[in-house]
Amino acid sequence: METKSLKGQIKRITYTSEDTGYSVLDIEVFGDAEDGSGTSKGMFDEDMVETIVGYMFSPAVGELLELSGDWKDHDIYGRQFAFSEYTRITPESEEGLVRYLGSGLIDGIGEVTAQRIVDKFGTDTLEVLDATPQKLRKIKGIGKKNLQKIIASWEAQQGMRKIMIFLAGHGISQAYCAKIIKEYGENSIRIVSENPYRLASEIQGIGFIVADTIAEKLGFGKNSALRIEAGILYVLGRLSDDGHVLYPLEELLEKAVDILKAEKGVVEKALKKAAEDKKVVIEQDTNLDRKDVYLTAFHVCETSAASKLCLINSYERKRREIDVPKAIAWAERTMKMTFAGRQNDAVNSALEGKVTVITGGPGTGKTTIINAVIGIHEKLGMDILLAAPTGRAAKRMSETSGKEARTIHRLLEFSVVNGGFMKNEESPLDCDLLIIDEASMIDIVLMHHLLKAVPVNTSLIFVGDVYQLPSVGAGSVLRDIIDSNAFPVVELDVIFRQAEQSGIVTAAHMINSGSMPPFKSLENTKELYFIRKEAIEDAVKTIVTVVKDRIPTRFGLDPKTEIQVLTPMNKGPLGAAGLNIELQKALNPGAFGITRGDKNLCVNDKVMQIKNNYDKDVFNGDIGVIEKIRSKQKDMDIRFDRKLVTYDFSELDEIVLAYAVTVHKSQGSEYPAVVVPMAIQHYILLQRNLLYTAVTRGKGLVVIVGTDRALHMAINNNKTEKRFSKLKQRLRINPGDGELFEL
Repeated sequence: METKSLKGQIKRITYTSEDTGYSVLDIEVFGDAEDGSGTSKGMFDEDMVETIVGYMFSPAVGELLELSGDWKDHDIYGRQFAFSEYTRITPESEEGLVRYLGSGLIDGIGEVTAQRIVDKFGTDTLEVLDATPQKLRKIKGIGKKNLQKIIASWEAQQGMRKIMIFLAGHGISQAYCAKIIKEYGENSIRIVSENPYRLASEIQGIGFIVADTIAEKLGFGKNSALRIEAGILYVLGRLSDDGHVLYPLEELLEKAVDILKAEKGVVEKALKKAAEDKKVVIEQDTNLDRKDVYLTAFHVCETSAASKLCLINSYERKRREIDVPKAIAWAERTMKMTFAGRQNDAVNSALEGKVTVITGGPGTGKTTIINAVIGIHEKLGMDILLAAPTGRAAKRMSETSGKEARTIHRLLEFSVVNGGFMKNEESPLDCDLLIIDEASMIDIVLMHHLLKAVPVNTSLIFVGDVYQLPSVGAGSVLRDIIDSNAFPVVELDVIFRQAEQSGIVTAAHMINSGSMPPFKSLENTKELYFIRKEAIEDAVKTIVTVVKDRIPTRFGLDPKTEIQVLTPMNKGPLGAAGLNIELQKALNPGAFGITRGDKNLCVNDKVMQIKNNYDKDVFNGDIGVIEKIRSKQKDMDIRFDRKLVTYDFSELDEIVLAYAVTVHKSQGSEYPAVVVPMAIQHYILLQRNLLYTAVTRGKGLVVIVGTDRALHMAINNNKTEKRFSKLKQRLRINPGDGELFEL
């Protein structure tokens, strides 16, 4: 599409974000606008005001702009000029200078003073401001104090302009320019010139790839020491995104050489420098005869978590000694039930051990064990705390136990102001027993912070399903704790009689054992269905129809609040992003909404919070509904359960449509009905634990749409990708640091 241009002066600032630089501005157009309209060059048209949208740092009323972009017709706001690039320009005519200076752009100069200045200096006015501003004292109304204000304001304007010109000249987008200037201010040019790779770690949204592009334009070579060191951190960061806490040194070197296109010797030298600077830790693994590399933060988290867990396990509990068999008998009488063999073992272990793990699939009685342990400890007058990694998991824990349960972040009292958790070794949690549910979701960083706050004489119980997907973050903490054999572990493997009647529970356990569930016989239970669709287009249409019409008609479920589409991945037509577009069209057509980038959000849309926001008390994975959008105020109200939360338009990067979400995002949640696409296009992610996790999210109904081949591939693929960590080894032996190695 051909780029168009526009010139004009900012008349009104409708909206601008200090964080992102995204701005909505009204400008008085002059020159020859390339849509065929416009007035004579250099003249303003008072009646021709256009709205422009894009990224601009600190726009000011009165600034003159030359913009490149294209015209768009917005469904709500009408015609807008979406600019991708802009330059601030200065007027050449005396009339333009008067309007420019008199617009309020410069502190101390109003319309009358601007006219006097231009009358005196004519077209040399800007040169006077630049070189000899003292001459302004000759102008009536400009005293010594006012002159200093004018000089300071003018210099600030010119300084920002120079920075913008420098950054834009090196390929930095307007959006990133705003973030850089906000972070570094007047030092932006110096910092970016000296080390552009600082941007990757210090400016949100600018990763190594963007910083590397900028560095190349600044003349940094491929083998630059700064580049290679930043690149190594980038590669380790990517590996941690894949779940790795560490990575073997030789394999890391190979990956870094391949990704950075650098010589191995250069990479080795940079890695040594990174270790000297304590950005990474290189550790000798004597058991495997290899060297491992950690980002320093992960090394601290792993060694600290292992050490603290072993320390807790070695201390005596606060609770007085009790007759465990009598306590179990009391719990059985109170709950009017008899514990099965493994259930009895689990309660016994939870009462006698300091650190205990209780794991098992759906229907095996994990909730029953939690409630029994809570009841016994309450009878003893002990202080108990309950927590889970996500808001939905904590809510479900509260509902099933009848006791307050909090997210781990809320339990540890995360503070935005202080930038960390308020509960730690200096201000520990006050409890005799801490029970953590959905423990498979906890990554090594969160486990580190949790254990820091646990008193050494507190009893600790981890409850979870180890066969579900591992944590989104780095590590496989629950699996490592179990495999270490350092703590009592009870696996519940008998399905309760009531749960045996559930087709979903039966299917989940068959999937976990590597068997194909008998869909035909299960259809009679009205709980589990498999709809075969080979073509992607047919699968998408079927999913939309199933959610919009078939499930609501047959089962009476609300398509927005009671049905959740769970997909293996985010991208592609059958990914969360693509399905959300189609489901939004079907379930919320013609609704009033706004567009931000590639995101269209409308009233009554189902949305998900994708990052923790402690100020708003909403967390990653929370699902809500947009209730109201206020265009003039530039904000919207979203209801999460019974809580109404207001979002400024600048905060909408925290929100995505949630008619469809990834299986990973669904962990810790349950829904009345789930619809799961299983297509061969998902082959990279088709694994048994992913299908198992998706199926176990459905409380009453699971519908799988896809192909037999994809379904068989998922069930037969139990080779989950290995995550490199040494938590298991550290828990087996001395949990302190291993032998550190220097290159």
